[in-house]
Amino acid sequence: MRYSRQESLLLASLAGAKFTHIIDFMVLMPLGPLLMRSFDISAQQFGYLVASYTISAGIAVLISAFFIDRMPRRLSLLVVYTGFILGTLACGLSNSYELLMAARMLTGVFGGMLNALILSSVGDTFPLEKRAGAMGLVMGAFSAAAAFGVPFGIYMASVGDWNWPFLMLVIVTLPIWFGLYAFVPSIKKQEYKTDSNALKTGPFEVILRVLRSKNQLSALGMSLSMVLGQFMLIPYISPYMVGNIGFSQMDLVYIYLCGGLATLVTGPIIGRIADKFGHKKIFLVFAGISIVPLLLVTHLPEVGIPTALVVTTLFFIFISGRIIPSLTMVVSSAETRYRAGFVSINTAMQQFAAGMAAIISGSIITEIATDNPEIKAISGYPYVGYMAVLLTIIAAYLGSRLKANKE
Repeated sequence: MRYSRQESLLLASLAGAKFTHIIDFMVLMPLGPLLMRSFDISAQQFGYLVASYTISAGIAVLISAFFIDRMPRRLSLLVVYTGFILGTLACGLSNSYELLMAARMLTGVFGGMLNALILSSVGDTFPLEKRAGAMGLVMGAFSAAAAFGVPFGIYMASVGDWNWPFLMLVIVTLPIWFGLYAFVPSIKKQEYKTDSNALKTGPFEVILRVLRSKNQLSALGMSLSMVLGQFMLIPYISPYMVGNIGFSQMDLVYIYLCGGLATLVTGPIIGRIADKFGHKKIFLVFAGISIVPLLLVTHLPEVGIPTALVVTTLFFIFISGRIIPSLTMVVSSAETRYRAGFVSINTAMQQFAAGMAAIISGSIITEIATDNPEIKAISGYPYVGYMAVLLTIIAAYLGSRLKANKE
């Protein structure tokens, strides 16, 4: 599918905004060892730091779901991206744990709304015959951020300090803001391709509709179980690799580089396989296989860096592999006319689950002194792995009960 010059510039701007949002969200996790040392905080306090972003994003998405469609899309996008830039700048300028916590919460509020607005802008401006391809290009920013953006952020933190990635990210966001200003079309409210009845639906009606549907409750449960399992593990991969396996801060770059590049290749392939053989079947296959890297990552002994990278790359591939078909299953579980409200609630609940996951695993994991006074190992990670496996089994069971809506 070919795009006009205007469409290509619009896609580049939206993908750039998505790219910076994903980097801002992901880059904090590999900075865990540096932050724990710089602010003299525990693993549990670092978990709170991770959770602050996702919980505030969840609250913002949940609230905005009931009014954001009534506002001009372009204006909303510019205002929210401005807030995101200021929040990221506040992160880079923070000089205490408390200030960084507040800055992460502020960034989470705008980052949560930004993601929804980016995807909505694609739906507003691209006709149906171009929409899937456009959405795929914008969503490709996720893998690109993991493969290139996060490693660059880790490198900047290694040669400078923990706040350098946030300050550099602010510089990157400035031309993207002007790209959004120049290329996102100004669409009047009456031109939105939105069900007018959906705009009149109150928040309690949207929530009650989900509670009355067994299918949507199963989809919500599957989604939450997967997010809980994943985000109990992910924030502590870096501290575990540094303190227990022997990675340097700079070596962490290779985890995200290898994992991001691998999913850039495997993601589209898995999507095509799921379309061909059935989303539920492929989800159940990848959910089962993903148990292996979940256990390997959390039980890894002190091995060489190449072996550890094989394990972490498999983790990226199979976790991504189960997410791709599950997203289609979740979206397809609701009727078309009620889908936007359900997806908004699901997105908000995922943010809350990610935040709670970091808090739960932070309460399980404890620190152990090592020969190097600047580096601490962590214990309790295997128990986090067992909980992630149990949650994967629950997600697979709930996913097996899901029925796709044919609308």
